[in-house]
Order: sequence, then structure tokens, then C-alpha cells
Amino acid sequence: MAVIRSVIRSVGAHLPKRVMTNADMMKIVDTSDEWIVERTGIRARHIADEDEKTSDLGIAASKQALVRAGIDPIDIDLVICATATPDRTFPATAVTIQRALGITKGAAFDVQAVCSGFVYALTIADNFLKAGQFKRAIVVGAETFSRILDWNDRGTCVLFGDGAGAVVLEAQPQHGTTEDRGILTTVIRSDGRFEDLLYVDGGPGSTKTVGHLRMNGREVFRHAVQKISGVIEEALVMTGFAPDEIDLYVPHQANKRILDGVVKKLGVEPDKIVVTLDRHGNTSAASIPLALNHAFEAHKLQEGSLVLMEAMGGGFTWGAVLARW
Repeated sequence: MAVIRSVIRSVGAHLPKRVMTNADMMKIVDTSDEWIVERTGIRARHIADEDEKTSDLGIAASKQALVRAGIDPIDIDLVICATATPDRTFPATAVTIQRALGITKGAAFDVQAVCSGFVYALTIADNFLKAGQFKRAIVVGAETFSRILDWNDRGTCVLFGDGAGAVVLEAQPQHGTTEDRGILTTVIRSDGRFEDLLYVDGGPGSTKTVGHLRMNGREVFRHAVQKISGVIEEALVMTGFAPDEIDLYVPHQANKRILDGVVKKLGVEPDKIVVTLDRHGNTSAASIPLALNHAFEAHKLQEGSLVLMEAMGGGFTWGAVLARW
């Protein structure tokens, strides 16, 4: 039976020019390269300049994705930006990206699910495209997390970086089997009982300030492996694939120990896991498309490759997307 699938036509990415290494971090807080690498796997991260906005990163990533797809911006009718660090309280950063790309039709809006934002945004775009409401979408993950860090808190400031990635999705008729190209299934979850384990202590509706990121790292780690593995297993059950049949796992880049824990729990080969954490840090909603772009540029993505993307973020929110490239 013929169905509509959301096919990933291309991917793009953009990172700020400024690189902050662990040695640079040692000049700011009481830490060491050994301490950071051992606990997180991070060696460097990119930091946006003062005049560099979240939308600037998202625009650059989107332009690259459009060029690679060979699609004119006027043919895009949906822009979704996943971000927890928007340019302004409103309008949405997606609207700024839409304007900069010259897109004048359809809809543009932001999605806020923190580190799971890109998975949530892909899920939303997929549902819109399958329903026939839109034809082509740009889904962006863009963050300037350096703006909400407490640079005196060595437990969090060493973890995060800035960047953006984007994919172009197109609704295409497929055969309705797991051999189809495009998004095969999505799983998104949340549980607000854990919101105080990872949050920002400010906001216009509470403190009237931006606030800083706060995290109970031990508890977040404890939940992450279980919840991420759970949604991966759900996605596999829904499509009938075994873990070793997936060609590439593209996880949210939060912590090397979390990645290792998921690999061990699923029993998959470590070389199937895309890792950019060491050079990008945790870029929240941007981490999956940045890692996807890395895999593309490293020629690890071939037409027909099965790709599983997963993430967990503050809220808690978590989810997975399984797609055939």
C-alpha cells in the first residue's frame, strides 16, 4: 500500500569559529583536562561570539542543507527550529530563519524540548508531511548554550557548546514497507516529575531573568541510559529490526559514559555510534544534526542506510527517530 514518507534530502551544519579547549577552561574554573575527559569525553567546544545569535547559526546550517539538497528556498513551506536558547522571547527563532532564507509561505515555529528538541521537531515535521499539510520542511537544531551557563560552576560549564545543524525533509510516496526511504517511526516521551534534575533557574514568567543552567549530573546519568535504551528498543520493535541491523546510531552528544552505557545495554558495535562529543561538547538540540552532518561528510551515510537518532533532555524529555537514508 502506497504511503507518504518524510525523506531526508540533505543535512547541513555550522559551528562558531571560536574553539574553547579544556586548557582554556582551566583558566576559568578549577578543573583539568584529565578531569573533564575522564568524566565526559569532551576535549573542546565551540563558543559563539558576542554578536553571533542562535538564528545566525541556524541560517548558515540551513543554507548548506538547501544547497546540498538542490532545493530552492521558495519550495520550502515549513520551518521548525528546535532550541532552548532563542534569539528573543518572541518571535520564534524559526521566523527569523524563515525570513533570512527568503521563505514566504507555510509556517515557521520553535520547539522547546531542550536536548531532545531535534527529535521532537523531526517527529512534528514528519507528522505534518505525512498528513499532506506541507510538502517540504527544514528542521533546525540551533543553540547558544554558552549564554545560559554559570561559568563558575565547573560541573556544568565544561559540558556545553554552541552550534547548529539542519535537515531538509520532503514528502515522497513510498511502498509502505520498512524498505522505504525516509522516516520509518518516531517515539517521543516526557515525564515532568524530573524537571528539577536539569533546568534553568530563570525565565520571563518567573524571575524575569534568563537564568543559568542547573543539573544534578548523577541523577541525570542514572535516568539517561535507561530511558534512551527504552525508546530505542520501542523504535526497533515498531519496525521489526534488531539492534545490529541498524547501520548507524546518531545519539545526542551528552556524555561519553552515557553513550558507552547505551552501547553496552543494546549490545551493538561501538563503531556504529557517531561520536562528536569530544570536539563539540553538548550542543543540546544541535547535537544530533551536527553528528549527522559529521557522518555525512565522513561518507558513513549511504543511500539505504538505516539511521537511528535518539536523545534525552531536561523535562525530562526523550525520544528516538528511525529513518532510512
